Amino acid sequence: MSGTQLTVTLSGGGTDDARAVVRALEGTFGAPDELPADKNATVHTATFDGESGTGSAPGDEKASGRLSAPVTVTVQGSPEAVRRASDTLTRAFTARDDGAASGDQEQERQLLLEP
Repeated sequence: MSGTQLTVTLSGGGTDDARAVVRALEGTFGAPDELPADKNATVHTATFDGESGTGSAPGDEKASGRLSAPVTVTVQGSPEAVRRASDTLTRAFTARDDGAASGDQEQERQLLLEP
C-alpha cells in the first residue's frame, strides 16, 4: 500500500449512505477507484490513491449528504492518510471513534457514523 493510498470499508446503511461517505472523502483524497453501486451489497469498499486530492476547507464535507442509518467505517492506510480520513469524516458526520490498530507501516481506524 502506498503512503497515500486509503482503503475504506463500509457496513450498515445502504448504497446511498456508502456513497455519501465516499463523497465526503473525495475533497481530501480525490476520486475513488469507483463509487459503491451494488444495491444488494451489505459491505461496500472504496480505494483512494490520494494522488489527486486537493484537500478541502473545513466544512466542505457537509455537502456530501445525510445518512439514513448508522454506518460503520473502517479506514486503512498510512498513519497520515488514516488521520486525514478520520478528521474529514468527523467534520462531515456525527462520529464515534471505535478504536484503532497500528502496524509497522499502516494503521486502521474504525468509526461509527450516525444519521
